[in-house]
This record gives sequence, C-alpha cells and structure tokens, in this order.
Amino acid sequence: MDINSIFDEKLNSISKESLHEKIKNDFIGIDTKYTVVSGKSIKRTYLDSTASTLMMGSAHRVATEFLNHYSNTHSLMHFSAKIATKTYDWIHKRMLEFVGANSDEYTCFFSGSGTTSGMNRIARTLNQYRPTKDMVLVSIMEHHSNDLPHRKHGGKVMHIPVDTHASKMGSIDMKLLENYLKEFSDRVNYVSVTGISNVTGIINPINEVAELAHKYGAYIIVDAAQLAAHVPIQMSGFDNPNQDIDALVFSGHKTYAPGSPGVVIAKKSFLSAVEPDEVGGGMVDRVFPDNYYVTKKFPDREEAGTPNILGAITLGAAIHVLGHIGMDTVLKEDMELTNYAINKMLNIEDVIIYGENCTTKCPRAGTISFNVKSIDHGLIAAVLNDYFNIAVRNECFCAHPYVEKMLEITHNSEIKEAKERLNQSPWHIEPWMGMVRASFGIYNTIQDIDYFIDALKEICINKEFYKTQYNAIGNGDYKHKTFHFSSTEYFKLSDSIANELSDLSSK
Repeated sequence: MDINSIFDEKLNSISKESLHEKIKNDFIGIDTKYTVVSGKSIKRTYLDSTASTLMMGSAHRVATEFLNHYSNTHSLMHFSAKIATKTYDWIHKRMLEFVGANSDEYTCFFSGSGTTSGMNRIARTLNQYRPTKDMVLVSIMEHHSNDLPHRKHGGKVMHIPVDTHASKMGSIDMKLLENYLKEFSDRVNYVSVTGISNVTGIINPINEVAELAHKYGAYIIVDAAQLAAHVPIQMSGFDNPNQDIDALVFSGHKTYAPGSPGVVIAKKSFLSAVEPDEVGGGMVDRVFPDNYYVTKKFPDREEAGTPNILGAITLGAAIHVLGHIGMDTVLKEDMELTNYAINKMLNIEDVIIYGENCTTKCPRAGTISFNVKSIDHGLIAAVLNDYFNIAVRNECFCAHPYVEKMLEITHNSEIKEAKERLNQSPWHIEPWMGMVRASFGIYNTIQDIDYFIDALKEICINKEFYKTQYNAIGNGDYKHKTFHFSSTEYFKLSDSIANELSDLSSK
C-alpha cells in the first residue's frame, strides 16, 4: 500500500481550485450541532483552529484503510510489515518535500504529539553541540513551547521585541535582532522564532531572520506550529544559503491530523554530532552487555521505540492533500478571509484588535485576538458559545509575555495594580487578564465570518444584558445562570463503548 499511489492519480486529475473547494467541505465535525440558550439545535461555527484543527476526512479514511494492513514498522519480512515500513518511510520523505528541505542535508523525525517535544529535543541537542555558546535569542511573540524549552535547556534567553507601528505590535524587530546578534555574537548559539504568532496571526520573515542569524554565527530554529497549515515553507535551496532554516518543528494536530505526532525537520550535521536524547529499540546497530552503538541512519537514530504509525499515516495524507492544493492557494484564501474579518471588526466601535492591523505593513493569516470594551474576555467567549454556538478560545494562549505586553495598550492601570499586589499576595488570575481569539482553517467561509461579526455586534449592543445572565466562577471563566450544557448528552466514552459492544453482540 502506498499513499502516494492512492492519492496522486485522482488528485492530479482535479484542478487545485476545484480540489480546494471539495476538501473544504470534507472535515469530520464540520456539521456538528449543539443546543444553545434559545433551545435551538444549530451548527457549530468552529473558530478555534489555532488551538487544534478539525480532522481532514480524506486523511481519516486513508488511515482507516491502512488499519486493514496494520503492522509495526522496521521489517520487510511479512506483507503487512512491508506495507507499514514502506509507507512510514515515504511519509518522512513527503514531509521534507512539503517544507522544501534537501534530503541530502536534512532529516525528518517524529516526536511527541505536538511542537513541544521536538523543540525540547532541538534545544538540548544544540546546547550539547556548542556548550560554550550560552545564550539563545527568542522573540517576545513566542508560545511557551518555543520559550520555556530554551530557558530550560538552551542557556540564558533574551527576548527580542517586535516592531511597533503607531503603538501596534507587529512582526519581529529585525534591527534589534541584529543589534543583539552583534553585541553577543560570541555567546549566541541560536535564534528561535515563530513563523506565525498563535496570538495575532502575524507572519515573521523567517528566511530573513535566518540570514541575520547565520551572518553572526548563530543557528535558526522555526516554530512552524501555525505556519505549516497556512504558509508555503522553503527551508533550503536559496541562492544565498544563509537563508536556509537549520531546524523547523510543527504539530500534526494543527495541520488537520488530530492524533498525529509532532514533526521535526533538522540538518543532519549537528544531529549526527550528538548522541540522540532518547535511547531504546530501533536507534542502535548493536547492543552488548557493556556498550551499545547508535546507528548513523536517519531518521532511525532519532526515533527510539515504536512510532505513532497510525498518526503518521493520517499526517502524511493531510500534508499530501495540502501539497496538491498548493500552499500558495491556501495562503491566498486564508489572508483574504483574515483581512475580511479584520476590516469587519474594525467597524465595530467597541472591539479592540491586538497587533498591527495594517496587513500591508504586517501580513497576518488565520488568527485574530481581540477584546470588547468593558466586558471580560471569558464572558465574551461564553456568550459566543452559549447563544451562537461559535467556538473561540480565550485567556492568554500559552503566550503570557506577549499577551501581557499587548494588554498594556488597553489595561495598563490594571496590570500595574496586579504587579503591585503580586508583591504582597500569591499570584491569581484576574478576570480581565486575557483576550478572545478567533482563528480559521481551510474549512471556514465568508459566511462563518459574517455570522461571527453579527454575533459580536449583538454582544456589543446588549453587553449589559449578557452580564446579568452569567456568574463569574473563577480563573476568568463564566457560567450561565439558567442554561446548562451536559457533555455526556453528546458523547460519553463508556456509553459509546457499550453501544459498540451491543451492536457486536446483536450481529
């Protein structure tokens, strides 16, 4: 079984535009309905893709088909093992193609269930590779998964500010980055930046960052957790090799393949110089009672133990579909949708959008964080869910320093008071401390945005009414006074298992 042969013949016969339209409607959960406060059962509008995307239907079906042939990998001695091993190998190669990484220089391996594990692996590896370089430059925009691993394993972390345009925070400040690289050129081991902010959707010029980092002898790591599903990526093959990316990490659950592993694409040169961080079966050539020999073969040396084969199958299928659609096509529609939403939101007087809003100065894709004046973020998220069945996320999105910096624009006095109290009492979450985030996937439409905008207008007009309908329940969360949602009415694992067993018994 070869995913390439399954997909290519049919996909090549369909235009990119037609394929894009067909795929948009083929996601599991796209038509899920819940009952809202009014008592009506309405379709969910899913605007939480930055946290996790829905499952691509075709990828799920391919993975289900593969289960007919399931076996462990690393063997060619029975039919199913041949299928699993060859398919798993093909997926690694497809990942390299997807991000434009030369297979002679780069390897792909899977780690954990998202970006976090891979980022920890790379931080530890580079720290061991160049132990005399004790400093890491990380942008202030970063998710905790591209900040804390470097604090823990990389050395002293310095945060690079972002450009400001009329007090709006934009992409990484390239002048300050170069100043830091110049000043600490003897100490900086690597620079690690996000490709797209998970808070604002602002896109960083990662290849330009790479050029600067390499100019001063530093490596470049890219957190592509958001980037991979929205923007074309080119890691190598430039006329100027200083623009190459040394390591890139992304998450399958944010690229339409929930349950898949995290992906690491990195140069073999520094990986091969350091013993892999994780040891076990599959990453050795020989093991003796008093010694063992790590294989030189990639990616085997980086993938100790039995891999998440089924998750990799799903991810490989999803990435292959995105590749056939073309990431240029995906980005074009993504930016059109994001710009449309921003322009509509700017026309609502009480809505505050965080980050640079001029997408000509500062391109954005897929994510918008905002607040509504005089109403807490948790209450906005609750109302959008309970009354309109619009799924958004709120709070600080695991990017506390960045969110706090932007909140200074709208909540400066509250932040100062909170910091003063922190010196006198233990830390606690303030109800205003956060934002609301609407984020989009390739399944979202202009109609979704219009529905969201109408809901926002309704909240702004009737905010005092909605405040009377909820109780604050701590940690910034709100609960409706009379409306109750029971998750077990929609899904209860034990009941689902019992139903499956009952169906089997009746056959």
